[in-house]
Formats: sequence, C-alpha cells, structure tokens
Amino acid sequence: MQNFRIALLCFAWTRLYAQGPANVVVIVNSTSADSRQIAEYYIQARKIPPTNICRINTTSDELIDRAKFRKEIAEPMKTCLQQRKLIEQALYLVTTLGIPLKIQSTTTGITSDGASVDSELTMLYPELKGAAPHALNGPINNPFFRQRDAPFTHPRFPIYMVTRLAAYNVAEVKAMIDRGLKARNVGKFVIDMPDPEDREGNNWLRDAALLLPKDRVIFDETPNVLYNQKQVIGYAAWGSNDRNRKQRWLNFEWLPGAIATEYVSTNARTFTRPPDNWNISWWDQKGKIPWFFGSPQTMSADYIHEGATGINGNVDEPYLKLCPWPQFVLVSYFNGRNLADSYYSGIPGLSWMTIVIGDPLTKLQ
Repeated sequence: MQNFRIALLCFAWTRLYAQGPANVVVIVNSTSADSRQIAEYYIQARKIPPTNICRINTTSDELIDRAKFRKEIAEPMKTCLQQRKLIEQALYLVTTLGIPLKIQSTTTGITSDGASVDSELTMLYPELKGAAPHALNGPINNPFFRQRDAPFTHPRFPIYMVTRLAAYNVAEVKAMIDRGLKARNVGKFVIDMPDPEDREGNNWLRDAALLLPKDRVIFDETPNVLYNQKQVIGYAAWGSNDRNRKQRWLNFEWLPGAIATEYVSTNARTFTRPPDNWNISWWDQKGKIPWFFGSPQTMSADYIHEGATGINGNVDEPYLKLCPWPQFVLVSYFNGRNLADSYYSGIPGLSWMTIVIGDPLTKLQ
C-alpha cells in the first residue's frame, strides 16, 4: 500500500509540473562556436521546437557592461520573444557557455548595480508585459521564492527562469546534458555543516535534512568534511567557507541528475579552468597557493567536471541571505520539480548575482 501511495504521489507531481520543451527558449550567441555547438546539441537532445531558438550577436567575453547588455542581449531577446509569440509560452530561458556571464557594476555592496546576465534576464517578462523598468541597485524580490507546491506559470509568476549550459568546455556541457536525461530519484542527499552553531545558513541545512526522507540523508555537523561519498543525488554545504575544507575536489560518486548548492560568494566568477595543481585556499594561504580569477573560493564548474548535473553559483558577492536556500532547492527537487523550478524556489532575489547551471527540464523520475 505504501508503494502504491508513493506511485500516486509521483504521478500527481509529474502532472503538476508538466513543463516541457515547448516552454524552453534557447539563446544562441552566433559569434561563439561554443555557444552554437552546445545549443545544437541541447536542442536535439531535448527536441526543442525550432521556433524556440533566439540568436543574438554579442561578445563571448564573460564581462559585459550594462549598455551592451541592453543593446546586444536584452533587446534582441525581447524582440525574438515578441515576434515568435513566446512571451507567455516561454517559461525557461537557457544561456550557454560563450554568452557573457556578468554585467559590470559601477557600485558595490548590497546596492550594487551589477548582476549576472542570467539573473537580469529573468526580468524580461515584466518588461514585455509593460511594467516600468526595475531598479538596478540591489536585488529584486523573487515571486517564486519559497514555492514548494505551486506550478510555475504565467502570469501568476511574472518572471522567466534562466539556467545556463556551461562548464569548462563543450564536451563537459554535453556530458552534463546527457546525465540530466538519465536522472532518477535514487541515491543520497549529502548535507555537510562545518559545526553545530545556531546560525542562519546552518539552520537552513538542518531544515533540508529534516524535510527529506531520513533514509536518504547523510547529515554531518561535525568539523569533519564529507569527502568520497557514494551514490550522491543532492549536496548542500558551505563550500570553501567551511574552514575545515582543504581539498578542491570532493571525489564524490555523483549519480545522473545530481544537483548541488553551496554558500559561496564567487564560485561562478569564471568558467576558465584553473590549473590542475590549483587548490582552494581561503583558510590556508601562506603565500603558497595562488588565488584564481581574483578569489581562492570553490568553483561551480568543478562540480560539473566531477559529475554533478546542476549547481548554483554567484558571479560576485550575493550575501548569505540571498544565496539559494537548500531546504527549498533540495526538497523541491526530491518532490518532483524540475531543476529550474527547484533552484528558483530557493533563490530570494533576482537581478542579482546568482546563476543556475544545468538543463532546466532535468527531473528525478
């Protein structure tokens, strides 16, 4: 009887969250060979309709200024969505390696006018519906934040969810896409706390552990870092902000469809691959270990390289409260939401620093 009830729930979740290829718009940077190759592979793998492809012409540099972002990315995307009559049908926009990553800021702190390109693109929907331009200084509240059950639809949730198909190279992106197609709801959710201290980030990790099935969770709140875990389908931790973590690689056995989330300020600062001998060094510098691209923090792309299928990252300081909350990300994913819905249910702010890496349609079957 228990198995029958679980089967009914899974069927209900599948029906409730039935978004598909017709709801995905792929953005291709025509000037980037990487972008073209990844888009072509993904379009074929997910059978994305030809009308759902928007081509732009912009730099392949990771940093872009605000004016060029509007002229070369945002405005062409608005035109494409209007002309293809996709404003309502499109729920997910997919960027790729070879599309700019970060909008240059002219201010700093919580009122920064910088953002990830992907997070800024989420705000195209209200613009297309006639809303006044949003403020650029600081984050905008995400209307989908904390939504574990409500289906993501327009116009109830007036945003686009944006995910990025990116890794250190095209081959790794293709492998990530392939893994997403094989996702199954098996394996362990590994939740690693650096200490039992009562603080916000730790409490969110505790909540995630409590809300997931006990027999599916490996939860540790000792100073020991969880390396070499097997059969991992979900992971949440402090990344390089755990002062006990000394190793760049977790050496996990990631299952197809596995996702990860961590509280790290600049883990999506670049998709340039560090040297193999580079190591995270936030807590042990001593002049021996070089920083990489302006930071010693963990790299989101390392998780994809190691075998994960999705992870969030930040292009610049988001502040802890604006990092994705794992008690929504992991629990939503376990309960049948796709990758995009799961991450955005845990992201408090938009027009901000976060990106989501992965195929938006990846779902645990």
